[in-house]
Amino acid sequence: MHIKLIIKHCRFFGFVLIAILLMVSLQTSAQIVFERQTNEVYPFLNRMAQKGILTFDDLILPLTKDKIKIGLDSIQFKISVLSQVEKSELAFYLNKFSTNQRNQKLAFRKNDFSFDVTPLVTVNFRKNSNETYLQTGGGVQFYGNATKNIGFQFAFQDFTEKGDGIHFTRNRLEDGTAVGIIPYDTFSRKKINYAEVRAHINLKFKNGQLSVGQDYLTFGYGENGKIVLSDKAPTYPYVRLDYQLLPKVKFNYTHAWLHSNLVDSARSYTIPGGGFGGIREVDISKFMATHSLDFTLRKGLNFTIGESMIYNDRINIGYCIPILFFKAFDNYFNRGAIQKGSNGQFFISLSARNQLPNTHFYSTLLIDEIKISKIFDKRAARNQLGYNVGASVTDLGLPYLTMGIEYTRLRPFVYRNFLPAQNYSHAGYFLGDWMGNNSDRLLLFLKYTPLPKLKILARYQKIRKGGEGTIDQQYNQQPQPSFLFDFKESQKDIFLQVKYEWINRLCFTSNYTHIFGGSTFSTFGVTYGL
Repeated sequence: MHIKLIIKHCRFFGFVLIAILLMVSLQTSAQIVFERQTNEVYPFLNRMAQKGILTFDDLILPLTKDKIKIGLDSIQFKISVLSQVEKSELAFYLNKFSTNQRNQKLAFRKNDFSFDVTPLVTVNFRKNSNETYLQTGGGVQFYGNATKNIGFQFAFQDFTEKGDGIHFTRNRLEDGTAVGIIPYDTFSRKKINYAEVRAHINLKFKNGQLSVGQDYLTFGYGENGKIVLSDKAPTYPYVRLDYQLLPKVKFNYTHAWLHSNLVDSARSYTIPGGGFGGIREVDISKFMATHSLDFTLRKGLNFTIGESMIYNDRINIGYCIPILFFKAFDNYFNRGAIQKGSNGQFFISLSARNQLPNTHFYSTLLIDEIKISKIFDKRAARNQLGYNVGASVTDLGLPYLTMGIEYTRLRPFVYRNFLPAQNYSHAGYFLGDWMGNNSDRLLLFLKYTPLPKLKILARYQKIRKGGEGTIDQQYNQQPQPSFLFDFKESQKDIFLQVKYEWINRLCFTSNYTHIFGGSTFSTFGVTYGL
């Protein structure tokens, strides 16, 4: 059956591959549109910043193509210190984000207006000892500039997975590298359909940018998860403002619309005629507001502080004011009543690049709830927080060899609220680290690029996971349950990945995962356009 599945899709893949090869000469111009957060240009620029070759702000992703182009251009001034592999990759990325408009077969240019079209293709085959499935995806992406200062983009890809071993949610420990999905209704246990939608309209002005769209949004640093905002949850719509307040101070604000996955029975109503169950279901509205200030203390050394607020029921204009102190407004607006209030978090981040040659040290702290006066009181303390600490060094013995270590801990009840509609989540997936609360992860990794565009990753991680606990334990029990209480599981695994970008946006990827005492599975995939 699995061989038939592969054969069935060979015609589709062959047709798409021909279309891709016809577009090899297509160049992407640097425009006011966001580049997908998984593109390999980000690790390339990150590593160049780690070596002190440029200053690169990638705390919040994605970034626009024009900002990426500026970073690439700045490296050219120090090209003499690059290795031959680095020079080749720089040339490849400069071409990828070039404003050169020759040989544009699916593009249009006139004055400040531009329009580019790219197909999106994904084919992944995964197999372990007793389960096999095939993932195929197809779609389209278009983007461009409406004027010199206004950019637009749209990307849609529809996915189908067939076979055994399909996970209808991606919340298991072995799904740590898998992005969350919102599947279509299906009655089959061997087939699943879902889509990924990304879109933006961007306005660029002198000291910043305003964006309205739907996309992934990440904050901070982490090799296999980020505790403030990660790309584990599916895309969601938001308004985003990035503003350069001062030469060394940046401001970011975001207001997002989230899925609560909870039906609002008071707003649901009867369908005339009784069709489709007779009830029009209306979900509880859910929103997130977040803002932060990023301070450049010196070249390569940045400190960031911010807060976020998860609230529900209806839009509150207070959280639409970027510079308002959300926690103080919540106490004022709801008169300090927890039953009326919202779920707030504070976070701080520190990133130190090339303070020691070729190194990157980083750490993030997320405070979900804390009693300052009771921090050291073992009985009354409510230290519901998460943090990560990581470090890496590059050019370790070999050019382009990077080694790193990272530790992440999420204490009990982080990301959770007594009101389910105010959990720190979207569509059933945590907005932060995918492990969830009452867990930790130790991670070691090696990254090596022996040839231009050929990326090799080896990673070992150990994960421990405790129970979710009850609302009574979270709010009433003294002392609070200890870390890893109600222990559930432990997982040790090795992950190996080889990735090669043959031509612009045509990538071949092979993954191997071995879970000690569990399963072993491998994946081979081809993507274009991402």
